[in-house]
Amino acid sequence: MLFVAESAKERILQIVDKQGLDKDYFVRVSVTSGGCSGLSYNMDFDNETQPNDQVFEDNGIKVVTDLKSFLYLFNSTLEFSGGLEGKGFYFQNPNAARTCGCGESFAV
Repeated sequence: MLFVAESAKERILQIVDKQGLDKDYFVRVSVTSGGCSGLSYNMDFDNETQPNDQVFEDNGIKVVTDLKSFLYLFNSTLEFSGGLEGKGFYFQNPNAARTCGCGESFAV
């Protein structure tokens, strides 16, 4: 399962409204090689699922990820932090052995 914190839900709904996206759009998250810790998170809006996608809905937000990325993201929570010291979107990932200082990459 992938989880969506209330803070992330509120920010996602603001973005969807501002960009005028319709109800067919969802949040797509993935993990790719790169970053200072070895793996990086990617997040975007999409409206087409792929054959091996894993689909979750939490807190009223639909989140989709490919099977390979799900192995790294299992039981993670998408969060949002704003303000002067804010990180933007980030993951609380129980599978990460370490993360970089900026929080955009991790290692298992």
